[in-house]
Amino acid sequence: MIISNKEFSGERPLFGLKDIALEKVVIGPGESGLKHCTDITADGCTFQGKYPFWHNERVSITNCRFEEGGRAAIWYTKELRMEDTLVEAPKMFRDCERLQLSRVRLVNALETLWHCRGIRLTDIEAEHADYIMMHSEDIEIDNLRLNGNYGFQYSRNIVIRNSMLNTKDAFWNTENVTVINSTINGEYLGWHSRNLRLVRCHITGTQPLCYAQGLVMEDCTMGEDCDLAFEYSSLHADILGPVTSVKNPRTGHIHAEHIGSVILDENIWKPADCEIEQEKPLITDKE
Repeated sequence: MIISNKEFSGERPLFGLKDIALEKVVIGPGESGLKHCTDITADGCTFQGKYPFWHNERVSITNCRFEEGGRAAIWYTKELRMEDTLVEAPKMFRDCERLQLSRVRLVNALETLWHCRGIRLTDIEAEHADYIMMHSEDIEIDNLRLNGNYGFQYSRNIVIRNSMLNTKDAFWNTENVTVINSTINGEYLGWHSRNLRLVRCHITGTQPLCYAQGLVMEDCTMGEDCDLAFEYSSLHADILGPVTSVKNPRTGHIHAEHIGSVILDENIWKPADCEIEQEKPLITDKE
């Protein structure tokens, strides 16, 4: 069934429909416009009311717009593809499975993509994106432009490529994350992470990568504000260029061009055997 150039509002106007194509439809103020639908496509549509896509299966959304009132729009949904779409509403995507997003702008991405599984993102912009992708897993990302703090907390099994991540407290308590050819700007990166791997990345922000287990850095660079790095971490790090300061790494190996200061004090955790190599003379502060 095809529905085109119509406007619906109120409570559950299109509830439970199957095999439906929406073309230039407006889902106006109200709630749950397309709840419990299956095999649905939407092209050139506008969503103004709350919770339009809940408990749905096999959804395709292209060239659409979710206005700010269409908050919490897509929850408990399986197999969704979204392309060339503008999302102005917060709290998109919760408890969803198998999501594919391409060329999507999320201009108010607060608390978006929580508790989701099987996420594929390509060419995505996410603004005001505090706590994006929390408690999610099995994520592949290529070209994400992220502005928002606390990204990816408690998530696991993630691969990110070619991205710009401006996010304080990113990757806290994550597991099995790989970031390749990307820039990560923000304080306190990757605390309490397990198996975080950074490949050809540039990092900025104070006190990065502390309390990390199994941290790997390959051909990365670090900004001047990356001080007091690696406290209580186990790691293998190959860093291009200088590092401002390193404090009490627990174990592993660090190689850098130059380290401004290495702080080893009585609070270091055992085994306290991290090997530190630099191409210029080592300066160690022992307290």
